[in-house]
Amino acid sequence: MDVYNYFGPGLLESLYEKAMIVELQNREIPVLSQVPLKVSYKGQIIDADYRLDLLVDDLIIIELKSVSEITPLHYKQLRSYLKIANKPLGWIINFNENDFARGMIKVPNRYFVP
Repeated sequence: MDVYNYFGPGLLESLYEKAMIVELQNREIPVLSQVPLKVSYKGQIIDADYRLDLLVDDLIIIELKSVSEITPLHYKQLRSYLKIANKPLGWIINFNENDFARGMIKVPNRYFVP
């Protein structure tokens, strides 16, 4: 929320990503950015070149957006990332909303195996 309040809506996703990293690191929350997602098919790793925007504390995938609206495709993308990475929770954060609360969408992984 601090990043949104500082910059407001409508800027590039890459700026919000870098500011989110600073904010999380300042709070001493472990975060990695542009994490390569290893995709396996029948036991073989496929070079699919997928990347997670942010991986927080090795548990939560953050998918950052700066779009006019979140579509079903955005949900499907994050759900697939959660399933492939076997992480319990994801968030879609759309910085292009006038009401930031509407731009934060929690997405649990129904396939998570601890």
